Order: sequence, then structure tokens, then C-alpha cells
Amino acid sequence: FSQKKKRLRQSLSLRFPAPTSQPPPTETEAERAAGRITSPPPSAGHPPTARPNELPPLPNPPPLPPLLRKTPFPPPRQPRPRRGPAARPAPRPPRRARRRRISRFASSLPGFRGALKQRYSDFVVHEVARDGTLVRLTSFDLPDERADTDDEAEADLPRALESFRLLCGDADCEVLRGFLSSVSEGDSDVSPIILSPDADKAHRLEVHDFFKRNFIFLVTDTVEHSDGVQRCIRVRLRSGPRGRRNRTGIGSSEPSGWRDDRPFDSRGSVTWPYHLGKFLRFHLYKENKDTQEALRVIGKMLGLQPRSFRIAGTKDKRAITTQQVTLFKVHASRLAALNNKLTGIKVGDFNYVKEGLVLGQLMGNRFTITLRSVIAESEDMIKVAVDGLIKNGFINYYGLQRFGSASVPTHLVGATLLRGEWRSAVSLILDPREGECDDMNGVREHYKEHGDIDVAIRNFPRRLIAERAILQRLKKYPGNYLQALMAIPRTLRLRYVHSYQSYLWNHAASMRAGMYGLSGVIEGDLVYKKECPGEGTVTDASENNDDHTNASEMDIFAETLPEETIQSVKIADSEDLLKAVYTLEDVVLPLPGSETLFPGNEVAGIYHEIANKDGISLTESIHGVKEFSITSMKGGYRRVLQRPIDCEWDLMTYTDDKIHLVETDLDVLSKAKPSEVNELLSTGASHDDSLDTSGATILAETESIGSSDLLPELAVKLSFTLPTSSYATMAIRELTKTSTSVDCQKALNS
Repeated sequence: FSQKKKRLRQSLSLRFPAPTSQPPPTETEAERAAGRITSPPPSAGHPPTARPNELPPLPNPPPLPPLLRKTPFPPPRQPRPRRGPAARPAPRPPRRARRRRISRFASSLPGFRGALKQRYSDFVVHEVARDGTLVRLTSFDLPDERADTDDEAEADLPRALESFRLLCGDADCEVLRGFLSSVSEGDSDVSPIILSPDADKAHRLEVHDFFKRNFIFLVTDTVEHSDGVQRCIRVRLRSGPRGRRNRTGIGSSEPSGWRDDRPFDSRGSVTWPYHLGKFLRFHLYKENKDTQEALRVIGKMLGLQPRSFRIAGTKDKRAITTQQVTLFKVHASRLAALNNKLTGIKVGDFNYVKEGLVLGQLMGNRFTITLRSVIAESEDMIKVAVDGLIKNGFINYYGLQRFGSASVPTHLVGATLLRGEWRSAVSLILDPREGECDDMNGVREHYKEHGDIDVAIRNFPRRLIAERAILQRLKKYPGNYLQALMAIPRTLRLRYVHSYQSYLWNHAASMRAGMYGLSGVIEGDLVYKKECPGEGTVTDASENNDDHTNASEMDIFAETLPEETIQSVKIADSEDLLKAVYTLEDVVLPLPGSETLFPGNEVAGIYHEIANKDGISLTESIHGVKEFSITSMKGGYRRVLQRPIDCEWDLMTYTDDKIHLVETDLDVLSKAKPSEVNELLSTGASHDDSLDTSGATILAETESIGSSDLLPELAVKLSFTLPTSSYATMAIRELTKTSTSVDCQKALNS
């Protein structure tokens, strides 16, 4: 036994030698040490014999320790042979991206290293309106709210009166002429006029429409004649408080369109000028703020709810963005007065319009993105990469932000909802999460352990809308997990299911690119029909938001997947391939739903394969909740390939990481109107303290770096436009062949 212990101790000493200050043994000593064990194996029945200072033999000699190897340890670094760009394998996407199946690139061209969003000013977004105009902040001036009394308006009066004479006759025309004369003289107490009796209802409708088109400052309604039988049209000036119609029909009444305005805030409707559009449209400029946060701040100052604002789509938080917003019956002067009080937010370019914005009412977004700390072999490599992006485009993946930044991605919650596992879905939303701040995880841990709803509600911030809604409903209906899930705002709870649809789409896109490549259309591809106008304009208004943030109040805005009728797509056949009717830009993949087609090739199988692994059926529902069933959704289509529009790029150098390298709308305004902008910045600083507002000066200074002690760094500025439902981060991913995840970008910025 003592010999075994000694032998084991010696074996361990050989495997893990103790550090020593003596120099390593020479090669001869090493060979001698390696050859010390020379005794033959023991014979049967005889114990092994050992020579003096020698150990008994081991059945399997241990490997030599590093210090005894003939080659140095660690071995010296050998220079790697240089390989051409084509020989370099594409970098493996990080695990988080692979889980969302963002794993392929549109081309095998090499990328270059660059840090995305090192500063929020490196990501500038301008909304592109439906008419193609770029939304910029160009003015703080107030619009003219005075009524149009010029010669042109006066010239229209005779024409309108002549049309009315033909419609109602000479007598009524003279009555109206006198009424208008009294109004023009400023008589605010002018009495209403009653037109001649009219028994023809269709004719009365024509008269009402005439006044709506030609005299919007007048109100018409139908009243009974003094004989109690016939009906007449009454005309009065649009003024005075809102009244109720009495039983006889006498009294003030609202214009016929009043009910259509009820969903909007009706402040100021009593005295709202007749010649102004009902909606105030303005441009919202914000820096490093969430869209809903900016609107909430403005709404609080105006005494309005955030839902009073209407936008075409959400914009990034960590960025400088400009977009259109509309408000119902709010004067521009009220908003303009806020500019001195707002920090990181400015409003301007006021205009009164007839209609408010709706979600998806935009053409796209113009991005100006600066990649800092760029490392590339040469400028030519960058040029090749950018030219490749312009020519080849990028796979139109749903970005990582579509699935949330938490350790529990939204598509996992969506899969749980589709399976009908209500309690598990609630747990995924409420349970502690990896990577969340300690305070927040402490609240989650406390609730999971003690089930104290009141404490959790009190400590969860308001931005955690889903968590708070679930807890408040569980407090009212303990144990009813489906009821708790239905308490989440509808558009937010649908986001979970939409996220799972996006997850399936990403899988299908990766399979299409991996199995068939992206060189052209193949038989069985789904394509948009050439006779159809193209992709639907109803899109997910938040899909251009490239921030990696958890669901916030901004997600309460409606999310609608791009929808197309089944007749607008077809499966490409051999005849289409021979005629070369379609290109890769026409190829789409479905977002599963009850009205979508699947491709006619092997790509269709990936949908069902992934769904079956997750315990989900795409053809039938296992529960009766329609909102959490793919078979109850219409579905939609999404283009596989997207190319940036009007792409421009430039190289620049800088020595100070804190300066911004792109002129913002506020920078341009400060040059045109320095005193006005400086006054606004002094009272409500909009720029980061470390940012200079003179962008051109910054660019000039960065070029003259000879006197600086700091080494210049390289940056690439890119400008391009993307349509709705495309992610700028996916274009940057294709360009750099690097993940756009938060962790990866933090590593690049460090």
C-alpha cells in the first residue's frame, strides 16, 4: 500500500510539477529523466524490484510535463500565411443570432470591423413620407392662421353664388348673398337664414354638400316649415357652443362629420377656425429618446394623453431621429412654446392638414450610420464591401430586436401561447431573467418565492407593461392565467405570436439561402405576380426600430404584418424560369397564416419541422383562443432579399471619440439661424454635453490631425434608404459580416 501511495504521489508530481525558480532542464537531462523507468514488468508471483533512486514501472506512463517536452511551451507564434479574401471563411454568427436563425449572408465578400452605435449620434434616421419627401427639422416658425381674404377668395364668391343660383333659384341666392354680406361686415350675431321649402330629399342632400364644399364656415341642417309639413334647409354661421337638438328639431346642431372626430381629442373644437385643417402636423426631432417617451413628455406639458398623438411608425431610441406627428385641433403656438423647456426634443415645421397620420403611412426611412474604429486591410476592401451591399443586397432577416433583448426572447413566449400553456407563458414573462439588473431580478425572485402581488406591482416600473397587467389581473382573478394574459394590451400580446412567425421566417430564409443560394429564382419559389402592384403598404410600423430594447409602451401601437391576398403570389414553375420573368427580388417567403401559400420546394418543410419540434401545428389549433392561434391569422409575405436605395458612403478620420461626425438637423438650423437655435439650446439643451453643434467644424478639425497627439481613427459614414419592414442593422451585418447584437457591439467598442 505504501508503494502505491508513493507511486501515485510521484505520478501527480510528474503531471502537475510544482513551480520552481531553477532553470528548466536541458534536453539531455530531460531525456535522462524520461528514461529513468527501465525495470521490466514484474513476473507472476514476484514483487517488482527497483534500483536505487528508481521508481517501479507504471502500466501507462504519464505524458511528459510541458517543461520536459523537446519543443518549447508554449510554442512560438508562427506567422499565418496570408490568404486572399475569397479564401476566408465567413465568421460564425454568435449564439444569440444563431438561435434566431440569422446565420447566412447574401454574398461571400469579406467584411471589415467597425463599431455600430458607439454614440447615439452615429445613428441618424429621417422618415420618408408617403410622397417621397424627407422629413427634416427646418424651421421653428409658426404658420399663418389668418383666414384667406385675398382677391382670389373674393373672386371665388361670384362663381359659388352662380352655382347656388342654378341649384336653388334666384330667391334663395339673393337671401344667401345678403347673409354673406352681413358676415363679411363682421356681424357675429347675424341670424340664420331659412331657404325655400324643399320636399325632395335628394335635392336637399345636394344643397348640404354644396355648402360643405364652398362655404366651410357655414353650417346647414334641415328643419320643419312653419306649416309643420314641409321641410327647409337652415343656414347659419359656424360659431357658438355645442347645443342639443330638441324634439322639434330647432336648436344648434353639429356638422355631419362631427361623429367621425370622436376618437380624437376634441379640445378647441368650439372655437377652432373654420379655415384651418383639423390636424396640426409637425416634425418631431429627438435625441437618445424613445418615441413614446418623447410624446409622453410633450403630452404631459400640454395636458394630453399619449394616445392623442398619431405617428406613421416608431423610431429608434439610441439615435437622432426626425419624424412626422399629428394632433387633433391643437394650435401650433402651444407646441412651439415648449421648445425652450424640452431637453433632447424639438418640434417644428408646423402645418395644418385635413387628415391625421395612421400607422404605416410612410414610404420608409433614410439612415445615416457612422461606423467607428474601422479596421480594414485597405480602402479598396471597404469599397468592395459597400459595392457588394449595393449590388447583392442583404437577406431581409427580422433583426434581433424583433425577438427582444432579454434572456427570454419573445418568440419563446409566443410558442408557449400557441401551445395553450397559459401558466408557463405567465412564468416566462414574470420569472427572473439573466442579464437583468439586480433590483429588477430581486422583485421577480421575491414574487416567484412569495407570490406577493402587491409588492411586485409596487416595485415593477411602468415600462414593464405586460408584467404589471398580468399581476393586476391575477390579483382580481387568482389562478386564471388566460385571463391574466388577456389583460396585456392586445397589440403587445400579439407581438409574441408575430415574433414566432418571424422566427419561422428566419429559419426558412436561412434554409433557402443555404440550400439553393441567392443567385436567382428556382422552381417552387413563391414570387409576387408581375401584374400585381407589389408588396402591401400595411406594415409593422415598429419594424424599422433597430433598438435592442425590451417591449415598452411604444409597442402598444398596432403591429400588423405585411398582408397580401393569395392571388398576389404564385409558385414559380419551369415556364417562368425559361422566360426569366422573375428575379430574386420577386421571391418571398410566407409568414404562416390561414391565407398564405407555402413554397413548392423543400423550403416549405422547414416551417412544419420547426413548428412540430416546438409542439405547434400550423394547420389546426389545439385551443379556442383565436388571438393565440396561427390558423386564425391571415399571415403575410416578406421579400427574401432587400437592396438599399440611394446608398452613399464616405471615409473620415477622427481623434476624439466624443464628437459626432454627422451634421444633424439642429446643426444645420444653428448655421441658418444661430441666435434662435442657441437660445433654444441654452434653455433646453438638446445636444449631449460632449457633442459639438457645429458639425462642419468638427469634420474640418478631424481632417487636420497633424497637430494632435492622438492617433487618428477611421470611420465609415453610410447613407441609404430602406422601405418599411426592413432593418438597417441587417444591412450593416451584411456589410461587416459581424453580428449587430449588443454584446458583440460592446466588445467592438471596448
